[in-house]
Amino acid sequence: MTSWKQLPLESFASAERGAITDGPFGSNLTSAHYTDSGPQVVRLQNIGDGEYKRSPAHISRDHFDMLRKHEVSAGDLLIASLGEVLPRACLMPADIGPAIVKADCIRVRLSMDVEPRWVLYALQRPEARDWARDQLHGVGRPRLGLKTIRQIPIPAAPLSEQRRIVELLDDHLSRLDAAESSLARAMARAAGLERAYVAQSFAWQPDGWREVGVDEITGGDRSRSIIGPFGSNLTTKDYRDDGVPLVFVRNVVRGDFTSPTRFVSAEKAADLAAHGVRYGDLVITKMGDPPGSAAVYDSIKPGIVTADVIRLRPAEGFLSSYLMFAMQSPSVRRVMDRITSGVAQRKVSLTRFRDHILFPVPSVDEQARIANELSDLVDDRTRLNGTIEVSQERCSMLRRALLAAAFSGQLTGAASDSDRIEAIAAAL
Repeated sequence: MTSWKQLPLESFASAERGAITDGPFGSNLTSAHYTDSGPQVVRLQNIGDGEYKRSPAHISRDHFDMLRKHEVSAGDLLIASLGEVLPRACLMPADIGPAIVKADCIRVRLSMDVEPRWVLYALQRPEARDWARDQLHGVGRPRLGLKTIRQIPIPAAPLSEQRRIVELLDDHLSRLDAAESSLARAMARAAGLERAYVAQSFAWQPDGWREVGVDEITGGDRSRSIIGPFGSNLTTKDYRDDGVPLVFVRNVVRGDFTSPTRFVSAEKAADLAAHGVRYGDLVITKMGDPPGSAAVYDSIKPGIVTADVIRLRPAEGFLSSYLMFAMQSPSVRRVMDRITSGVAQRKVSLTRFRDHILFPVPSVDEQARIANELSDLVDDRTRLNGTIEVSQERCSMLRRALLAAAFSGQLTGAASDSDRIEAIAAAL
């Protein structure tokens, strides 16, 4: 173990005035100030966990000059004060050019006597995450304030030791990064192959296939194609921890229905009976990026769909399990893209869905064959994803253990480090 003192983050900042600052608030920087080019604005979405994420937003040079106190330079430490992972931080790349930080983004100009990556890695270590978790405040969107961020404890190792350990960390973490990238590519490739196979299943439609609209799918009964209640008919005050399940967009993952976590009382559900969903119904998202994810409601417990979910109850001769995959067919996706509106929140209305969507439909026997074949494919991908996720979690665990070892003086560069890191990982 090490005898390094723990000093607050502000102790590692440059001695210059305003070395630690956040972005401008209120009317000093609004959406009206953004331009198509010019100096960049560092926003929360740019601050990744250890990496700068490129998603440029610009302001004019004149407005940048007015906000110079919030300027960011290459090598500055950027910290997000808001988000799921805190403290989340990265270093400013050298090729971004003139830039400022936005509100909820903290810029720390580090002293020349500290290795920037030492501080960056220190913010990622388990002890820093635990400390930050205890300091969170606020309701709804917990955050770390600027005053708290200044106090994050950082081990104060000698500069030569910082550089030695950072070099070791860079070597180990680069291999973990490569492994995680490979796993992510494998998962993306599996998903892409599944999409291609689904598309191919609908590419050739022999004699006997028809294009069928929503009204025919539901036997002409519009009560069989509905959405959830709007406005005061269902509010958060109605939610319960148990009872009749509510189906939200988040519960409808393409090809899979995930268990609800919000409920209403039986009495409230009776009032909302027109919006009910039961076993075997098809649920489709009318909002998302893009909308149109579909799944078969597979709970034996009847529920209630919410405002941005379409419930489709097919008539005899049409299988929900088949229609779920037909929603992913190229012809249906093209129409969904055409009838979707909105930028920040992409949506399709129930009226447009009913009036424009045409499902490619074969015989019932062929529907069953295609649905079974594609379900087997989805099951195979789900199992593969499960294996990949186990490996991803192991990478994450090893990353935490590696950082814990480094900042407790247990990373030496010797072969015995591997056993030590494994032991720490097992204890985390």
